[in-house]
Amino acid sequence: MTYLVAIVILSGIGGALAVLLLLAGRYLCNYGPCSVQVNDREPFVVDGGGKLLEALYARRIFIPSACGGQGTCGFCRVQVLSGGGPVLPTERLFLSEEEVARGVRLACQVKVREALSVQVKPDYLDVREYRARVVSARLVTPDTREVRLRLLEPQALAFRPGQYVQVMVPGRREPTYRAYSIASPPSAAPDLELLVRRIPDGVGSGYLHRVDPGDEVVFTGPYGDFVLQPDAALVCVGGGCGMAPMRSILRHVAETRPGQPCWLFFGARTAEQAMYRQDFEALSRQMPGLRVHYALSEPETSAAWDGETGFIHESVARHLQDGDATQVFLCGPPAMITAAMAVLTAKGIPRERIFYDEF
Repeated sequence: MTYLVAIVILSGIGGALAVLLLLAGRYLCNYGPCSVQVNDREPFVVDGGGKLLEALYARRIFIPSACGGQGTCGFCRVQVLSGGGPVLPTERLFLSEEEVARGVRLACQVKVREALSVQVKPDYLDVREYRARVVSARLVTPDTREVRLRLLEPQALAFRPGQYVQVMVPGRREPTYRAYSIASPPSAAPDLELLVRRIPDGVGSGYLHRVDPGDEVVFTGPYGDFVLQPDAALVCVGGGCGMAPMRSILRHVAETRPGQPCWLFFGARTAEQAMYRQDFEALSRQMPGLRVHYALSEPETSAAWDGETGFIHESVARHLQDGDATQVFLCGPPAMITAAMAVLTAKGIPRERIFYDEF
């Protein structure tokens, strides 16, 4: 009986403290209306106390964010010109000292407690929200799904090959987005292809591996800084779902400049993960300048494999000659990016001509 009374008392104290904290947050931390100015736009007013990221999204300014505002991705960088308070330790994990000195912050970690003036990339002001319907979905490897969407509203999406979108995951307490590169060329409009690798307990991949034809999907975009240079001798190096942007880029090149010299280097662990190999070999017969190299890092599990083995940066070292490439696109795991960068710079390719997406 004594234990039961103690439990009841402690529960009551805990409940009372929770109520007091809520009341304190509502009344003692009431910052009132606060003005937020973004770039040279007209300032808008929000109730103080919320996150800057939420205020921007409420005004349909969709800057990148892939962690649901939890401060774990580092994508939502903005430059705070005034207001915002001190930089938090959670932000310093993602920001260099030079960025901190310039006022770069993570919008999900900045609380709106006073008038704010912020700068975002001008491209972000053109990002829109789209609704699309799932047209088809199929597995292209045991854990990677190709999802084809058809735009509903708006019905047109202007993007460059190599860009990505952010898919909104429904049913979450806070707006939650996950980034996926566009796998289709611009000519496929109004359709859009995504490649989604299933991650255990992954919020975004779990959602996109469950959607069925007819379901609606909401996303924002486009994002990404890659610009395909005309007449560049292009090298694409990737692994895993790094295939998606390269599939968009090379299909676009095939349609617009089929004689352009291109290389595709793609690494996988096993043959069943060497997605689209036959498609690219067929494409190389239409593009005389396209050289395709796939390599397996675990060939012992693929007895019928007749291609290259080893890590994909080793294939780059073997086949790419000094002076061959004038533009490089990398997309894959961080270890692959690091190894490929070392090979490419050793071959004399300037760092500024190498673009990479790391995941």
